[in-house]
Amino acid sequence: MFNILPKLRIWIALGLFCLSLSWSIPAQADTSINSQLEQQVLEIIRNHPQVIIESVQKYQQSQQQKVQESRQTFLQDFKTNTQAVIGESPTTGAKQLKTVLIEFSDFECPFCAQAQKTLKDLLEKYPNQLTLVYKHFPLSQIHQQALPAAKAAWAAHQQGKFWPYHDALFTNQKQLGETLYLDIAKKLKLNLTKFNRDRSLADTAIQKDIQLAEQLGLAGTPAFLINSKTVSGPVRLSDVAGILERE
Repeated sequence: MFNILPKLRIWIALGLFCLSLSWSIPAQADTSINSQLEQQVLEIIRNHPQVIIESVQKYQQSQQQKVQESRQTFLQDFKTNTQAVIGESPTTGAKQLKTVLIEFSDFECPFCAQAQKTLKDLLEKYPNQLTLVYKHFPLSQIHQQALPAAKAAWAAHQQGKFWPYHDALFTNQKQLGETLYLDIAKKLKLNLTKFNRDRSLADTAIQKDIQLAEQLGLAGTPAFLINSKTVSGPVRLSDVAGILERE
């Protein structure tokens, strides 16, 4: 059967190109060209909507392919150069990198708060086997305090107090705000001048984590990636204990 789609794409492209040219015509020129071309392009789109649908589908496929390629590259790096992937992110648990679990988390996410008890239990049960890495993934579009809390935690990390600060944020998740951030800093005896200065410098590191999460196609929090002797890749938290037990 004759495939009309390639020609339709050309017609639409030419129509849009002509429209762009006609828009540049001086106002005193005959504006009927604009209207005529616009009607022709709209008519083609109405009669052949599959052209638009196909273009959108191809774009989505292209984006999915990019995500898959980024994920594969990351997982390979995670396997072969784990320390580089960890970078300067906070870690806790085993010093030797036997089984490394990366958590992408948001301090205002209720599901992230729920996950903390399971993570603590795993770290207590496998103290010499499991290393937990924290990556910031504040969902600022839906959580107003996610980014400010991440900045405060990052600032605490600069004084070696990330994990107690992390625990305090999740414990007091319903009170997230400036008062809480300063109260926790005072209780942990942080240098407040440095703490406040570091909060203003946190954006670069946090954005780096966010960009990584987006490159991996992560859509929500908490999200987990594991690297062990037998498994490397995305994992559900409920499966981590089984992986550790087998190894």
